[in-house]
Amino acid sequence: MNIGKPRKLGKTINELEEGDSLSLTESIEDNQLLLYLGLTNDANPLYIQHDFAQKTEYQQPIVPSVMLMGIITSAVSKHLPGPGSHVVNFSVNFIEPVFHYETLTFQFEVIKVDKMKDVVTISVEAENSEGNRVLDAVVMVQPPVDPELEIAFESEGELNE
Repeated sequence: MNIGKPRKLGKTINELEEGDSLSLTESIEDNQLLLYLGLTNDANPLYIQHDFAQKTEYQQPIVPSVMLMGIITSAVSKHLPGPGSHVVNFSVNFIEPVFHYETLTFQFEVIKVDKMKDVVTISVEAENSEGNRVLDAVVMVQPPVDPELEIAFESEGELNE
């Protein structure tokens, strides 16, 4: 193990426990929306045109749902479990629309650790600054594999051949 060096991988399945949690606050800004819309070539007027959005039930442009999912997957990749993890299943319920310039607080909690399947289940709730819940999600994540364990497994396989 590299003592004193920054960790490059997130938590492995053996380092995660039910109840592990993370709170994250994100503000939705124009630069993020424009990047998303430019990268995806998504020209939905509901996302950017105030005149169009005023004629809808939302009354103003909303944030694309995939952007909100991206915030969640980014937090999984960066923090819980962290670098090297991989989302294998994602279920989300959008409760209320999210509007431009809103600040959201995301609460992540590990609700299940399945060592047999090498997967953790994380619940996610997000609220806007008024305290209204805007989404619920359940994300199944394969945490990173400890490279030292992987090397041990490979060596053991070579001995058995």
